[in-house]
Amino acid sequence: MKLDATDKKLLNLLQSDSKRTNKQLASLLNLSVTAVYERIKKLEKDGTIKQYVALVDKNKVDKSFLVICHVRLSQHSKEYVTYFEKEVLKLEEVVECFHVSGDYDYILKIYVKDMESYREFMISKLTALKHIGSTHSIFTIGEVKNATALPV
Repeated sequence: MKLDATDKKLLNLLQSDSKRTNKQLASLLNLSVTAVYERIKKLEKDGTIKQYVALVDKNKVDKSFLVICHVRLSQHSKEYVTYFEKEVLKLEEVVECFHVSGDYDYILKIYVKDMESYREFMISKLTALKHIGSTHSIFTIGEVKNATALPV
């Protein structure tokens, strides 16, 4: 689907605050409420808008320790890749997982309470998975930028 300038403005407005009413959006876009409603429905139907979420403060839910973990499988067979990807989906601490090129096979973004919690996660969950050859963990010191909106 080709997005026009109004669609892009609408997406940016929704990404910054999806709780705005259609009336508020219509006012900001100089459109009718019906036109905004129809554009949103069209963007939802074609999958451009995948879902709406609430962003939670990591500190308030004791998940402020962010670890970036590189994972190397013991071999690159379809069976090992499929198994790892199926199992990593079950790990609630892992919020993002990317299959990548380079020295490692996967990069995981993991949120836990603290170092002790991460150690427990590594021992009892991640390295308990079959076919993991090695891991390399990077512990974040501070957050400089964490954008949730995609530039459109």
